[in-house]
Amino acid sequence: MKRLFFVALLFCNATFVFAQQYDESKVPAYTLPDPLLTLSGQAVKDARTWENARRPEVLRLFEDNIYGQMPRDFDSIRFITTREDARAMGGKALLKETRIDVYRGGQSVSIHLTLFVPGKASRPVPVFLLINNRGKNNTDADRKTKSPFWPAEMVTDSGYAIAAFHVSDLAPDDASAYASGLLRLYPEQLRAPNGMKAIGAWAWGASRVMDYFMKEKLVDTKKVVLVGHSRGGKTSLWAAAQDQRFAICVTNCSGNTGAALARRQFGERIKRINTSFPHWFSDNYKKYNDRENDLPVDQHMLIALIAPRPVYATNATKDLWADPTGTFLSLKNAEKVFALYGLRSALPAAPPPVNQAVENSILGYHNREGVHDMTEFDWRHFIRFARIHFAKK
Repeated sequence: MKRLFFVALLFCNATFVFAQQYDESKVPAYTLPDPLLTLSGQAVKDARTWENARRPEVLRLFEDNIYGQMPRDFDSIRFITTREDARAMGGKALLKETRIDVYRGGQSVSIHLTLFVPGKASRPVPVFLLINNRGKNNTDADRKTKSPFWPAEMVTDSGYAIAAFHVSDLAPDDASAYASGLLRLYPEQLRAPNGMKAIGAWAWGASRVMDYFMKEKLVDTKKVVLVGHSRGGKTSLWAAAQDQRFAICVTNCSGNTGAALARRQFGERIKRINTSFPHWFSDNYKKYNDRENDLPVDQHMLIALIAPRPVYATNATKDLWADPTGTFLSLKNAEKVFALYGLRSALPAAPPPVNQAVENSILGYHNREGVHDMTEFDWRHFIRFARIHFAKK
């Protein structure tokens, strides 16, 4: 009898924590924080005021309340080529594998980067950099395993380079082991209520890859597209907000604390994500469990931090957990920051039809038919979005 009671209690607790709602009629009334109003009440009317006054304080609000601090200091960084193959992909591409070693305080962390460059490239080429949060075989350098999650052949055939690193190099995606990677170099982060955790570590790693690209003659460093899916899509937004060297940000099915508005309380909510993944965000973020309206920011402001660089967000029809409507509305509510730079968004007033992409716009979007994943359909539109915007440079 006691055992049955215990199982029932577990079930009730699981239902309480994990049950979310998918009914648009139950979305509560909410008011979003205004990205164009400073904490002192000053209206932001031009790009200069945004960059000098409002953007720094918005960035700090995200650091202090959600993602944690982004440390800048380290003792040294080294780039070591571990493998090079000029006839990869049947002779169609150059493969270059690099180990990025970063040192601080007698500790080090290594990021293993796989890079494919079109074999016929006669000059530095644009590159898509994937933050890989799936199995390492998804970005197999030998191409024995080919996955639509990272269709390297499709990308190189389109004239672009493609690269990837795995999140486990920076922080294992495990609540009991996440601190065994990069955070050994920054133990003070673990003690601070606004210290970074796994998402911050992965974003930090993306910037170290960017440091490598700045030295890599094969890559056009002014045309680096950062791509992430799900938790990787949360990371791509945070990394691009922090590091303005990334030319374009792509966030695929990133949902809560990614591209979707928290205040809608639709699909996954803050308490759910903090309960299931306590190692992703700062300790301060847990203060907002069931208190979305008390947050001083929402995710439209994270997208705004990437202005004036293009942002492309996606969803999938069977992934209501990631709130497709909330993602679209987040983009729409970031439009006025991009407008400060004279950049007009071509997003419609309401979400576009399923499988219809908005590409010729500083803020791009599509909602693909299907499940929570990243597919060749998605990648085709990422490539088109990049081609449109790089042609304007």
